[in-house]
Amino acid sequence: MSETSPSRHQLLIDGKWVDPVEGGTVDVFNPSTGEKLAEIAAGGPRDVELAVQAARRAFDDGPWRRMPAESRARILHRFADLIDANADEIALIDTQDCGKPYAFIRDIDLPNMADLLRYMAGWTTKLEGRTIPLSRQNPGDFFSYTRRQPVGVVAQIIPWNGAALAAVWKLAPALAAGCTVVLKPAELASLAPLRLAELAVEAGVPDGVVNVITGTGADAGAPLAGHPQVDKVAFTGSVETGKRIVVAAASNLSKLTLELGGKSPNVIYDDADLDIAVDGVLGAVLYAQGEACTAGSRLYVQRNVYDEVQARIAAKVPEIKIGPSAERGVLVGPMISDQHRSKVKTFVEGALSDGAEIIAGGAQTREPGYYLEPTVLGGVDDDMTIAREEIFGPVVSLMPFDDEAEVLRRANDTTYGLAAGVWTSNVGRAHRFAEAVNAGAVWVNCYNVFDAALPFGGFKQSGWGKEMGGEALDGYLQSKAVTVSLA
Repeated sequence: MSETSPSRHQLLIDGKWVDPVEGGTVDVFNPSTGEKLAEIAAGGPRDVELAVQAARRAFDDGPWRRMPAESRARILHRFADLIDANADEIALIDTQDCGKPYAFIRDIDLPNMADLLRYMAGWTTKLEGRTIPLSRQNPGDFFSYTRRQPVGVVAQIIPWNGAALAAVWKLAPALAAGCTVVLKPAELASLAPLRLAELAVEAGVPDGVVNVITGTGADAGAPLAGHPQVDKVAFTGSVETGKRIVVAAASNLSKLTLELGGKSPNVIYDDADLDIAVDGVLGAVLYAQGEACTAGSRLYVQRNVYDEVQARIAAKVPEIKIGPSAERGVLVGPMISDQHRSKVKTFVEGALSDGAEIIAGGAQTREPGYYLEPTVLGGVDDDMTIAREEIFGPVVSLMPFDDEAEVLRRANDTTYGLAAGVWTSNVGRAHRFAEAVNAGAVWVNCYNVFDAALPFGGFKQSGWGKEMGGEALDGYLQSKAVTVSLA
């Protein structure tokens, strides 16, 4: 598997690849090596203006929302087919760009992306309204019905962790609904979204329906989120940035979908199959080296099996293969940047100052590149920063608990509500946990199981709205009530 050579990319505006108005670029680095991987265009406010106007023309005057639903579905199916045909290439681009291990992208993300496009293609012919008998009128005087129509121009701002997957999670429901899009990838990982945009054009998406503006959040993301011609903003990223997006969108009362951070609890009861549970909880926090919003970074273990679970986890950590993300068999790749690795290390150092201890791992390793060994912490209590703030790295805190009521109270003691996991052989306990935990996704004796048909999104400060599933379309559609006099 060879690496791509450094390359330069442009902006996609109105179906054409163009240089930014001011001609700047941003360097992109391979986190596995620290070497320069590419230059991307540094779009600015004037480029955002051109892209939004292209999307507006495509929505108001173009064929996309007016074409037969089945025709729009065929284009989405072709898009999915092209992803399948180019899966090895997309996975290599994405793994070199964001550091997520190649196997996860190729074998998990890419199939999910193609499935989601096909799933949403199926919805294009099923976006139906209702006929409504009026409650206070004579039945023969009026005929009332609703229409579900696309919301309009959508700004989609996606993160750097798993950028290819994040792009399709956003694009698929928007396109199925008939919206037009300006996509803003993270400057740290824009290469896979750019390649996907090429495939969307090749699939037959009309000019102006998908536009891509790369560059920094300040120069491109902020003016896009606050643009008066944007009807909806869909954002995935941190809570702090999400709050700024809310403020920007509020100036135009733009509709919002937010998929934000998490501090997900993962609970092991004493009746769990520990062989399965230990592997599962490690996978929950080490998937994509912990750079995942669902990372199960708060691990609660029932006290009478706590020592055994701790010993098993400590024994497994040294066996985990760490290395370049494109290398076969790697389970933990590099952090996205040296700056981010330093941030994660600061969290760990702060926990040690607060009285926690390292049970396993914790070393900075494998230079060059931005590697950090998986880190398991003990002696953590719920009030420590390490147990309350999102780390976004391969760090898990082990904490004992005694009974069901206690662990549910502690699991819910957070401003986040994205995901949760529980490991138990007691079916009733599993269902009680799933009902009581304040999280948008709950996994029982498994973790990070996603499907195109399954809605995903958080409670509390973990966000608004859903990705995937039929519910994702609700964020890209609006209902119109029509009443016709029959008199």
